[in-house]
Amino acid sequence: MLANVVAGMIGRGTVETLYMTLVSSAVAYLIGLPLGIILVATDEEGISPIGWLNWLLGVIINLLRSVPFLILLIAVIPVTRFVTGTTLGSTATIVPLVIAAAPFIARLTESSIKEVDKGVIEAAQSMGASPFQIVWKVMLPEARPSLIVGSAIAVTTILSYSAMTGFVGGGGLGDIAIRYGYYRYQTGIMLVTVALLVVIVQILQEIGMRLAKLSDKRN
Repeated sequence: MLANVVAGMIGRGTVETLYMTLVSSAVAYLIGLPLGIILVATDEEGISPIGWLNWLLGVIINLLRSVPFLILLIAVIPVTRFVTGTTLGSTATIVPLVIAAAPFIARLTESSIKEVDKGVIEAAQSMGASPFQIVWKVMLPEARPSLIVGSAIAVTTILSYSAMTGFVGGGGLGDIAIRYGYYRYQTGIMLVTVALLVVIVQILQEIGMRLAKLSDKRN
């Protein structure tokens, strides 16, 4: 009976962890990917240099990235409560996860797009392509393998952040590990949750690597 209860709890925790990670990743990419593109495009060597905008975005992103996640988690509690109506549970956790992950994703995107051969971009410009066409038809397709690898890194990073939210009742496997492993000294449950987190990370990384390999036109 007790084993069934524990298994059910861990099962729910796994589902909550995947829910937090995948939804947060999707929303963070909706914010971070455009920001990364803008950072590249508005750079002094970009296709549409806008110095003040590039500087402002860079400062904001660097400030958010420099705040440790646990501190950010507490600092944005009013925002979380305003958006979700609560600060507890897996849905509430998505807010700080997105705030923490979006700047990280922006930098990953910036790094990936800057790897694109400048000659390809210059060729597109010489043919009269607009900045939007260069981004959509040249930069993103050429950077796709690197972007996918970056997404695997981002998702696993968000997964590790989601485990930390257990300290404030965020739900998921991290919450179970902290409540039972740390506060109640039930090492067995903690080890199971840690093992599951490791397995999930490995699966997500493998999926990301395989997709990146499939999308690489050089293979």
